[in-house]
Amino acid sequence: MPYVLLFIGCVGFLIGGIGLNIDQIQHFDFNSVVWMSTHRLEALNGITLTLSYLGGLPSMIVITGLCSIYFIRQKQYANILMMSLGLLGASIIGWILKYLVDRPRPDEVFQIVKTYGASFPSAHSIYAAVLCCSIMFIFQKHQQVKLIYLMGFLWFFSMGISRVYLGAHFPTDVLAGWGIGFIWAAMVWLILSSATLSRNKIFLDKNLNEVE
Repeated sequence: MPYVLLFIGCVGFLIGGIGLNIDQIQHFDFNSVVWMSTHRLEALNGITLTLSYLGGLPSMIVITGLCSIYFIRQKQYANILMMSLGLLGASIIGWILKYLVDRPRPDEVFQIVKTYGASFPSAHSIYAAVLCCSIMFIFQKHQQVKLIYLMGFLWFFSMGISRVYLGAHFPTDVLAGWGIGFIWAAMVWLILSSATLSRNKIFLDKNLNEVE
């Protein structure tokens, strides 16, 4: 699974990055924001604004902290390390790219949420993808694995779409964000599972997959 995510992530990031320099994709980006801004519903506004708050870095830190408390009680320290490294690395990568690319956000007339920093890539999409992949890796042997995968997919997909709906990002920002999240989460998993966990150097009691 990590290699599949690496492939999908690379494709998503490349398409998103290349799209910055292709006029046709830029037109699609702009038209997507315009179309969504003209088809907003009051109920969807509330849902997407809630997702915006839940998917931001402060909320993600809280979610990671709560998960860490649970895993500490279960003595599953590797899972804590995976989620912490996933969020920390994703944050650093995302904000470095924002600074380097410095893509302007969609015009303020389309935005119904407060935004910070540049547009490319979407940090919310990165965080959502990293969280989804981390949960998928950790619970891949759970009895309800299909339901967990479905919930994870709905989380990162709805988070990405909501960013365009709110006028905070273009579709290529979201696509690149998903790609970065997939790539980083897969790399963290591969590093931990091959270099640390398999040798039992640190985590002698629990493995990443031992979640019932």
